[in-house]
Amino acid sequence: MANSIALASKFQPILDEIYKNASLTSFMDARTKPVNFGGASAVNVFKTSVVGMGTYSRSTGYPAGDVTGTWETLTLSAQRGRAFSIDRMDDEETLGMAFGTLADEFIRTQVVPEVDAYRFSAYASKANITEVATPAALDTGAKVLAAFDVAMKALDGDEVPAVGRKLFLSTDCYNLLKGQLTRSLQNQTTADRRVFELDGVQVIAVPQTRFYKGITLSAGATSDAGGFSKTVSTGRDINFLLLHPSAVLQVTKLDKLKVFAPDENQTADAWLFQYRLYHDAFVYDSKVKGIYSHIAAS
Repeated sequence: MANSIALASKFQPILDEIYKNASLTSFMDARTKPVNFGGASAVNVFKTSVVGMGTYSRSTGYPAGDVTGTWETLTLSAQRGRAFSIDRMDDEETLGMAFGTLADEFIRTQVVPEVDAYRFSAYASKANITEVATPAALDTGAKVLAAFDVAMKALDGDEVPAVGRKLFLSTDCYNLLKGQLTRSLQNQTTADRRVFELDGVQVIAVPQTRFYKGITLSAGATSDAGGFSKTVSTGRDINFLLLHPSAVLQVTKLDKLKVFAPDENQTADAWLFQYRLYHDAFVYDSKVKGIYSHIAAS
């Protein structure tokens, strides 16, 4: 029993580090307000709206105003998991590599891309966000810059805070952007064309394989199927998302790894790896204008 506990305690910090290095959205986890789901799968967030000012009267005083309060219900819906079994002899005859590399490979190649894709799709699919009027491909650097300017103007018009905005950009658009920007190398001996900020906005390149509006999560009913994919027919590639992190809420209620040694495994003489993730991503109803989505036509 002690061996299993020691092994699990060693693996968990490694998994945390892998997630933080590979995920493109995890940096927004700490920026969101803490939400206590407790023993429930839903939480109610109170939101208010008030009317503007009126004319003050010296005879009657302050004009009365209405305050409207409603509850916004956030319900977690993404429950994902997977179990892997590695025979004791298979692991021994590969010098421990069969099981030793499993956690790293699974988190890096399967969990992280799916979580990012789920979040991006949720943000781009939220009703009433600002979306490009005519979905289209951005096939030149000039088009990328022009579309970005339109998005910035839209957020400016809706009074979204300028400080802290993030630009998630597909790798194709990112590469076009690099070629569009003019740089003076002067006497530098090295050239660095990477774009970290554009007009004060942090730029984050996203692989198109995890950048869709509309994804389908596989039920993984068989041992050789799982993961996610762009939804057939209705799914769309995202060119870019311009957003303010305060508009979104990323919640992970359960992120649990369990490891059983062969002597503890009651069903087989094998190492057993079980991983479960219970999470979701939301856009606050009152902050939908904090997201601008530019999607492709198909």
